[in-house]
Amino acid sequence: MQPPSAPVIAGVLLSLQTGQARPIMVGRRKLVSAIGKTVVTGSIEIGVMGLTGDEQADLTVHGGLSKAVYALPAEHLPWWQARRQAEGATMFDEALTPGGLGENLSLQGVSETDLFIGDCLDFGDVLLRITQPREPCGKFNAVMGYANAAKDMVQSGRCGFYLAVDKPGRLQAGASFQVIPGHRLVSVAQALQHKAWKHLR
Repeated sequence: MQPPSAPVIAGVLLSLQTGQARPIMVGRRKLVSAIGKTVVTGSIEIGVMGLTGDEQADLTVHGGLSKAVYALPAEHLPWWQARRQAEGATMFDEALTPGGLGENLSLQGVSETDLFIGDCLDFGDVLLRITQPREPCGKFNAVMGYANAAKDMVQSGRCGFYLAVDKPGRLQAGASFQVIPGHRLVSVAQALQHKAWKHLR
């Protein structure tokens, strides 16, 4: 008797975002960051190194073949905005919009507990493979405007994930995708806890 097959997981690409590395002032600190990305209209080319026109400020923690694209479930944005307000980050009164956490892809219908390292997002013309969770870098607290932002990312699991581009092509908002299961040994949420807990001791 065959074991039951895994449930089909599917979702929708709500928007695409790109950004340029630029100096920003956060309090009294001057940083270089590309975290504030803006929505791209129309279709955009995705190559093995990421979206056309997108930059990363620190290639030791973002970018490259295994971290070419950063995706985030769009459902997380209201939670992050509420956390900033609760922590008194009054410099950020405006609502977080797609790209506010540096995400290239805003997705609907999937979460870090549903997805596993090695799963692929199949858009038909484009195939993206999940490689690792996003871990908060040293600038994340400053950019988010409060001291516990990195800790919140790890403890909540609302981190998003990096993708390698296995099949380059073009994408645009509204595209649907289906999750092609990999080995399904470690979920994105589990991988984040395994990799990041030591930074919070």
